[in-house]
Amino acid sequence: MPELRTSRLDQPAERRRQLVTRPSGLDSEAFGKLSEAFARFMGTPMFIFGMTVFVTLWLAWNTWGPKEAQFDPRALNYTLLTLILSLQASYAAPLILLAQNRQADRDRVALEQDRSRDERNLADTEFLTREVAALRIALRDNATRDFIRSELRDLLEELDDREAQIKARAKRKAKAKAKARAKARSQASKAQAKTARSAKADGTP
Repeated sequence: MPELRTSRLDQPAERRRQLVTRPSGLDSEAFGKLSEAFARFMGTPMFIFGMTVFVTLWLAWNTWGPKEAQFDPRALNYTLLTLILSLQASYAAPLILLAQNRQADRDRVALEQDRSRDERNLADTEFLTREVAALRIALRDNATRDFIRSELRDLLEELDDREAQIKARAKRKAKAKAKARAKARSQASKAQAKTARSAKADGTP
């Protein structure tokens, strides 16, 4: 009995023969770009307008044109036009699917890159959070910049209050001196008036 062939892990697998071989000069990347360009062009208003003009001219010529010059007459239900449109649709559908597959592959790659970038950002954020927490714990007993600023601000406010108090005291002292001078002047004027009155009284007969 012939022995059954089983696949072994320590031996390389035999390369199977492909039923349809790809041409050697065919570049899949260039073909993919061509299919994307074709699909992108089919989705533009220019293509729709051109197809509308082409079909309209075709139908008009083969309907009202000279019968000896008609190449796709109406009597044959525009067979050539139907064939052309069918061929266009049969080639356009696979090209559009190929373009969509390439776009889906690019979206998947971009999604994986975004996911890996988000993971790296999350890891960096967690690392920075741990570092900041460690620095806070290490600097808990030290004077931080905010604490020093608050202390300096309090000192400045206290100095401003003291300066305001000193200015208020100086104003009060100045007012008291002014009042004392005014009082002394009034007393001096009263004394002068009294002496003048007494002198007049002595000089009278």
